[in-house]
Amino acid sequence: MANLLVRPEQRLPRAGPAPTLLSALTHYCHTAKSRRAHRPSLLARVCLVAGVCVMLSHLRSLGAAEPGCPIHLRDVTRQTGIAFRHTDGSSGRRYIVETVSCGLATFDYDGDGDVDIYFVNGAPLPGASTDGPPPRNALYRNEGGWRFTDVTAAAGVGDTGYGLGVCTGDYDNDGDLDLYVNNFGPNVLYRNNGDGTFTDVTLRAGVAAGNQVGAGAAFFDMDGDGDLDLFVANYVAFTFENHHISHMSGFPAYVGPLNYPPTANVLYRNNGDGTFTDVSVAAGIAAHRGTGMGLIAADYDADGDTDLIVGNDLGANFVFQNDGTGRFTEVALPLGLAYDALGNVHGTMAVECADWNNDGWLDFYMTSYQRQLATLYESRRGRFFEDVTRPTGAGTDTYAHVTWGTALVDLDNDSHRDLFIACGHLLDNVEQFDDTTSYPARNLVLRNTGQGRFINVSDQCGDGLLPKLSSRGAAFDDLDNDGDIDVVILNSRREPTILRNDSATGHRWLQVQLRGTATNRDGIGARVTVVAGDLTLIDEVHSGRSYQSDFGKRLHFGLGHRTAVDEVRVQWVGGGVDRFRPKGVNRLLTLVEGAGRGTGAPGKEGR
Repeated sequence: MANLLVRPEQRLPRAGPAPTLLSALTHYCHTAKSRRAHRPSLLARVCLVAGVCVMLSHLRSLGAAEPGCPIHLRDVTRQTGIAFRHTDGSSGRRYIVETVSCGLATFDYDGDGDVDIYFVNGAPLPGASTDGPPPRNALYRNEGGWRFTDVTAAAGVGDTGYGLGVCTGDYDNDGDLDLYVNNFGPNVLYRNNGDGTFTDVTLRAGVAAGNQVGAGAAFFDMDGDGDLDLFVANYVAFTFENHHISHMSGFPAYVGPLNYPPTANVLYRNNGDGTFTDVSVAAGIAAHRGTGMGLIAADYDADGDTDLIVGNDLGANFVFQNDGTGRFTEVALPLGLAYDALGNVHGTMAVECADWNNDGWLDFYMTSYQRQLATLYESRRGRFFEDVTRPTGAGTDTYAHVTWGTALVDLDNDSHRDLFIACGHLLDNVEQFDDTTSYPARNLVLRNTGQGRFINVSDQCGDGLLPKLSSRGAAFDDLDNDGDIDVVILNSRREPTILRNDSATGHRWLQVQLRGTATNRDGIGARVTVVAGDLTLIDEVHSGRSYQSDFGKRLHFGLGHRTAVDEVRVQWVGGGVDRFRPKGVNRLLTLVEGAGRGTGAPGKEGR
């Protein structure tokens, strides 16, 4: 997160361009001059000019927006009735935890078919005003018609701790989604009672995780036993006693994570009786200390068990490969996910995955700090990953910003996953010493052309991309059940932004939600394959993802102009496979484990 070019008490260097062919050619000419003690030859200068022209043409082709953008996002925040306002608890003392708050979750907490919103919030830190009611997390029930009701008090989920990350999952397999909040301080597990209320069961479950600076969290089934285990990432070993600040060009600033010791993440095994056991040491997790931020639990190598991918802030990222029994080996470096293509460490914020190029393998996208490109890692059949950010344009216009919540999601249902990237600096006074960036920033939409590249269409896709705020977490779900993906953005020190997707493309779609019977109830970790004629799409069900957030339990597949789906195949955690033949498109399918062809059970269509 901290700038790679900045260290405490140093002046912030002015931003230069990203490494390009131009800089390489210029470097060649300058070194040639120093070697020969004369100006570069005419041939070298001609080559330089030609190279610059080629480079500029290439960059224009990657970043230029196309006419008639089909994506349209409308800002409907004011009509929703959502009155939540985020606080980072700041008082001017610049505690590092202020810079990383926080995420949010979208999930159907009451099972009524509408996706609800849970906002995580900070809390007053030493020196901050404590007048008025304390800030709290907030749950908003979706009433339909883009109206939301604050049900925090009635539901009993208004935690007043200093919130950072959140995830949802039915850890007790009783048919409703439970809620876990990762805090600066003790964490909280809320068990869903199934009647619109929750009970704080943290102490009984044994998942408070001590007095840590939290980050992302994820429920997943690490050992295939049918219940959800819990992975909790931690950031740095910060306390109020070891707090200090930096100065940039004489201005006070937040320090970065390298000013504090790294920490170990925590893994809890679900005992199946409402309690968990800390197995971090035995599972091989505790041996690796880092500066955790966003994460995702996903089967990157398609071997049938769920692995853990953790983004570290100014440290090599972690990939914990699961052996299928819940023991893990850290393999990020040989996989190519530890660093970018140039071997640079990043201030990784979010970790997201999807099959961006429809080749049947999960790729990873990670957001980052200013003067670093948000990075797309393309899978090479799960054996290793290649940084394809530059040739695909997946980092277009991210270099000047700090980038946070993100998703690879099909916004226009054309069967190609686009990129939404939340932007905003964490230094609230950055404009005083750096004129290349700003604390508030517009968010980005990079449209997937389906031809191997992304283009920035942020200026063409509606008023939802006009606000300049300092965004953090972002969540992506179909809030109005109309068949396209809407967006919820948590903004630092401000109200959230709610974006309605009005992309009227005429494209078809299919949504899939799973109901496990032998495996966990929501099919977390299951892989779904949709076959529609010449098109094959894959996705997985995740809990906890992107920047310290959670969303997308209903899988969404854009189908383009295809009017029928030939098959939906579900590979459940543990190896079982179901095959369904749905009738029609533009619908939500609920697929029950064991009810499809391929398991020995009678074949049934999804409903």
